[in-house]
Amino acid sequence: MLSRFMSGSIRNLDREYNCTVRLLDDTEYTCTIQRDAKGQYLFDLICHHLNLLEKDYFGIRYVDPDKQRHWLEFTKSISKQMKSQPPFTMCLRVKFYPPDPAALKEEITRYLVFLQIKRDLYHGRLLCKTSDAAMLAAYILQAEIGDYDPGKHPEGYSSKFQFFPKHSEKLERRIADIHKTELMGQTPETAELNFLRKAQILETYGVDPHPCKDVSGNPAFLAFTPFGFVVLQGNKRVHFLKWCVHEHEVTKLKFEGKTFHIYANQKEEKKIILTYFAPTPEACKHLWKCGVENQAFYKLEKSSQVRTVSSSNLFFKGSRFRYSGRVAKEVMEQSAKIKRDPPEIHRAGLVPSRSCPSITHGPRLSSVPRTRRRAVHISIMEGLESLRDSAHSTPVRSVSHGDSFMTRSRSQAMEASGGSGEAVISDEAYCPSDSVLPTPVAEHSMELAVSRQVNGAPCSIEEEKESEAGTPSMGETGDLGPDGRALVSGLGAGVGLSSLSEAEQVNKFVLSVLRLLLVTIGLLFVLLLLLIILTESDLDIAFLRDIRQTPEFEQFHYEYFCPLRRWFACKLRWVGGLLINDK
Repeated sequence: MLSRFMSGSIRNLDREYNCTVRLLDDTEYTCTIQRDAKGQYLFDLICHHLNLLEKDYFGIRYVDPDKQRHWLEFTKSISKQMKSQPPFTMCLRVKFYPPDPAALKEEITRYLVFLQIKRDLYHGRLLCKTSDAAMLAAYILQAEIGDYDPGKHPEGYSSKFQFFPKHSEKLERRIADIHKTELMGQTPETAELNFLRKAQILETYGVDPHPCKDVSGNPAFLAFTPFGFVVLQGNKRVHFLKWCVHEHEVTKLKFEGKTFHIYANQKEEKKIILTYFAPTPEACKHLWKCGVENQAFYKLEKSSQVRTVSSSNLFFKGSRFRYSGRVAKEVMEQSAKIKRDPPEIHRAGLVPSRSCPSITHGPRLSSVPRTRRRAVHISIMEGLESLRDSAHSTPVRSVSHGDSFMTRSRSQAMEASGGSGEAVISDEAYCPSDSVLPTPVAEHSMELAVSRQVNGAPCSIEEEKESEAGTPSMGETGDLGPDGRALVSGLGAGVGLSSLSEAEQVNKFVLSVLRLLLVTIGLLFVLLLLLIILTESDLDIAFLRDIRQTPEFEQFHYEYFCPLRRWFACKLRWVGGLLINDK
């Protein structure tokens, strides 16, 4: 107890904290912040470091000791939001996906969004059919290694890179064919722009999935996109509710405990309520806050229209939250006013001194110096060098169950589903690896490592950073095989996702009854006090006169009220006498 008190006191005396933010290109930005610094201060530091002006699309994400992800709130103190002890570790991520990323004003912004979508593609959050997958991967190759060169790129060079959670040799050959024949001459800027245009039309563009379960206990993924609220279940999009139309429009988001409700309008003024269950109350609250922010960002015309949202029910206040940033329309208007020379961009594989992300997954660096920015990756050019040295060796790749990532473009899906019905997005079930795996944040230990391996999570702090940054180790995808990977995905989807059992339903009902009983007793007590005050007052009202004339009131008045009044008067005189004597 004494040691805990002393450690807490020492920690509170620290005026400065070290903070490390993992950037989208896998480099780390380390700085020192004051104890009372707010999230906006840290975010402005990072944007200044990146020379980024269109910053409203981005946010800072962190993971608490319970492995729950959060977005850093810019209006609150950083130290009060972080439940762990310093030094703090966070990640810069795209928080609000641009509705049209290719239309962004500055190239630096498009490049950062490109890096984010590339991560989404690798983790399975951006699901696409085989032809689109090959084209997207070819654009990545063209942007990061340039034109195909037989002297530098031996046969099978595309198999050295991991673009997706799993893929086949046929898809690898298709990627190489497109890179060799169709993309020659494209600059990195052009390849990234074409990548963004291709990704934007996919059904799962902008999806940051939250694992939940429906009322029947079936797994589902809920997500908020630039166009509306999406529910993905199995290989289908079962619901799509838009932000800004009168039909199929999201009107209200609400949560209580682990239960999340979505209220929406349907045709002919009909209303629907969708109910889902999150793994934990903290996960449900995070889901609700993400929904409130996305709805405000994409739906409202001005930030002045933003209102504080409450999750209150009939008797209790509940959580209150307010989106504090600008809305999408204001961001685009502000971007149009930017007038400056385009900032220099250093890309992976083009500038060797630049510490950029790699789409290879080789051995990690065991130790790196603690500098302002440091690389924690093996560059793409080193991967190509090692490939030339072992051109005849067997390439390392994930084993695929098939060759299909079937989906349809958004326009085709909208025509088929009418905007809100079911739409098939894939031949395989939607199961993004990074979104369902727990993210470890505790210190190294053998027992924790074993438990993480069982649950399909990374096994070290470095791998935790890697997973949170969106770059998992090869052990997650390359060493399991088809059955092992399916088992890990199933475990990841099942861990922490417990449906409401009968016991939980009974407990919830009992708590509701007790809550209602307590509120009723409280109201009756307040009414009784009010009635006593009115009857003992000099108000001359007919029903009060009738009450005063009853034997019960006279008994209460002379046996209880009058002695209590005399006791209070005596105590007040005694306290008054003490005060006079002191003076």
